Amino acid sequence: MRRLFIMDQKDYDNNWKRYKRPSVRGIIIKNNKVAMVYSRKFDYYKFPGGGIENNEDHITTLKRELSEETGLTVSGTSVTEYASVLRIQKSRFEEKDIFEQENFYYLCDVLSDTDQQTLDEYEADEGFVLEYVSAEYAISVNRTHDHFDYDKYLIERESKVLESLVKDGLL
Repeated sequence: MRRLFIMDQKDYDNNWKRYKRPSVRGIIIKNNKVAMVYSRKFDYYKFPGGGIENNEDHITTLKRELSEETGLTVSGTSVTEYASVLRIQKSRFEEKDIFEQENFYYLCDVLSDTDQQTLDEYEADEGFVLEYVSAEYAISVNRTHDHFDYDKYLIERESKVLESLVKDGLL
């Protein structure tokens, strides 16, 4: 899979312990709008998806995460690689840890519009909702609204991926 870019904050010591958390993200496009998870609490948009657990393969993780966060059912035969983004920075949770996350983005179609979300506690606390929005709108919200010191690197990563989708003529 091609890598779009690397977000390396270089705010860590290379001798620190490295915590790797690979993740998958779904790109669902319908009527020139993209399915995004909106956080009501922190006012930002992100691609649905999450961390790979227990040696799951990417497609299994993608299906599970999109179902949990959005209630959408991914058509497994529709999944196509788009690109990845590598993020490296000092951990927000552990002193002297490096957080390294390769985010794998996949284009996919869905079989059903919506079932019930099954959100984790933090996702429910953030008020995650599924919205189909234009890339321009999501980028504008992500770059101009106050996110109350929420994870600015995650928010910028999603904006840059949206810009890449527009540049590639997908949105």
